[in-house]
Amino acid sequence: MSAPSAPTLPASTPAKSRSRRTVRRPAPDGRRPGRAGRALRRNLTAHAFLIGAVLCFAFFSWYPMVREFLLAFQKTEGGQTTWVGWSNLNYVFQDPAFWQAWRNTLLFTGLALLLGFAVPFFVALLLNELRHTRGYLRLLVYLPVMLPPVASVLIFKNLYNPEYGLFNRILATLHLPTQQWLQSTDTAMLSVVIASTWMNMGGATLIYLAALQGIPGELYEAAELDGAGLLRKIWHVTIPQTRLILSLMLLMQIIATMQVFTEPFLLTGGSGPEGSTTTVVYLIYQYAFNFNNYGGAAALGLVLLVLLAVFSAGYVRLSRAADE
Repeated sequence: MSAPSAPTLPASTPAKSRSRRTVRRPAPDGRRPGRAGRALRRNLTAHAFLIGAVLCFAFFSWYPMVREFLLAFQKTEGGQTTWVGWSNLNYVFQDPAFWQAWRNTLLFTGLALLLGFAVPFFVALLLNELRHTRGYLRLLVYLPVMLPPVASVLIFKNLYNPEYGLFNRILATLHLPTQQWLQSTDTAMLSVVIASTWMNMGGATLIYLAALQGIPGELYEAAELDGAGLLRKIWHVTIPQTRLILSLMLLMQIIATMQVFTEPFLLTGGSGPEGSTTTVVYLIYQYAFNFNNYGGAAALGLVLLVLLAVFSAGYVRLSRAADE
């Protein structure tokens, strides 16, 4: 006879071992109740920060641009504002100072690109080759950026002083002719560019240095095996690997130098000898605060805005075409 089989346990789990769960009935629309509220509470802080940023941009950036666009076609006299169409733009184009300001601005941009774009990259290459004093030198290079711009400009104004300035003392020690740095039409703009380059090169140098440190060392080792020297490694390895950063910094520097104001205003009083340092932004300042011609200032600002926007769009389009 076969042994009796063991009694079969019920498939259901005892009530004490069951996990107690509160079953929520779905809402008529198929969603769980309170889900939208929880999502709203979870994202409320993010939405608050986002709204604050949008309001700041709208008040400090977008509204001034819209207001400038409107002022460019208006004229205010006796507290009353009237629409004048293209009169402000025609007045600006007929002003001889307009073309002189653009020549000076383009000259400053060209000189700033020769110094302010090449020098930070060269300094970054030197810092990238160092090992022991890199941190100290990075601080030393970035120190001018941490100084207030007015303080930096005043330092250079003393250095350029024709009587007791350090630059003329160095030239006199080397038995070279001294210069009227800020008082001569030949050297005024170059003096402004040198001061501006020293003030702003720290940030660009650190950006270039970060890009250089991201280049794989294997590429340089392969170039050395192929017999490449220092210049060939820079041309065939360093520049292609940092081309994106270089193109971005070039665009940003052109936009920044086209809007230069602080350096010529504090070093040469804005216009400089025979108007040799009058820039477009300083001319806007003159229209608005010296001539009380807010319509002309807005029209000139609109011209600068349009030109920079067209240049930026064309530059980005050419960069994309080169990447493809």
